[in-house]
Amino acid sequence: MKHLIATASLAAICAATPAFAHYGMIIPNDPMISQEDGRSVSLTMSFSHPFEMDGMLLERPAAFSVTHEGNTTDLLGSLQSATVMGDAGFVMEYPLDRPGTYIFAMEPQPYWEPAEDAFIIHYTKTYVTAFGDDEGWDTELGLKTEIVPLSKPFGLWEHNVFQGIIKMDGEPVPYAEVEVEFFNTGGTATVPDELMITQTVKADANGVFTYAPPSDGWWGFAALNTADYTLPQDGEEKAVELGAVIWVHFEAWTGQ
Repeated sequence: MKHLIATASLAAICAATPAFAHYGMIIPNDPMISQEDGRSVSLTMSFSHPFEMDGMLLERPAAFSVTHEGNTTDLLGSLQSATVMGDAGFVMEYPLDRPGTYIFAMEPQPYWEPAEDAFIIHYTKTYVTAFGDDEGWDTELGLKTEIVPLSKPFGLWEHNVFQGIIKMDGEPVPYAEVEVEFFNTGGTATVPDELMITQTVKADANGVFTYAPPSDGWWGFAALNTADYTLPQDGEEKAVELGAVIWVHFEAWTGQ
């Protein structure tokens, strides 16, 4: 599997040291489950630096759910604590009883980031299709902020274009910035210069962004905006950075 790398950075740069990306993550063992693969999917949840393979503390989320055929089920009580990339995360095995698209979504507890002097909340999604049925891949969940896919978020070849529309409170966000990060699962990917760690694209006037990853694997897309509210920290009101995060898997090209 070849990996040409791009990553996202949500943290500010402190002094001369680059701060690496924080990402809410929901990674299934397989985004496309066939009959031969069994009748369940394994999920790993974390708050991590995906390119550096460095985990951070993920407290028990405020919400964790799955949406299938228009019905949303609360899964918070099914999460099992686990160590993910060296820090606290969660895992679960979810049974797939019917064909179709399953959308897993996580709202974490607010994370205080001193480097940014702000809280971070990543509304994170990933999509799993079961038994050859891709119905429902463009379902909008109505999260505080989310990326609604305009390209099917699975079954993509490497170098395929992925498009999504960024929404906040159900409305498109014009010209929002989207940061893109590669999940360096093998730990073998490198960059020739730290300036290439972050890939940033902007949405157009309709809130639509476009990106074509240079290699196969898991890629995270995070649209960052400032919340219309603050949270208290040490007696002061602090800004809240809201991230609409979606994880998409791109397959290695097997043709000629």
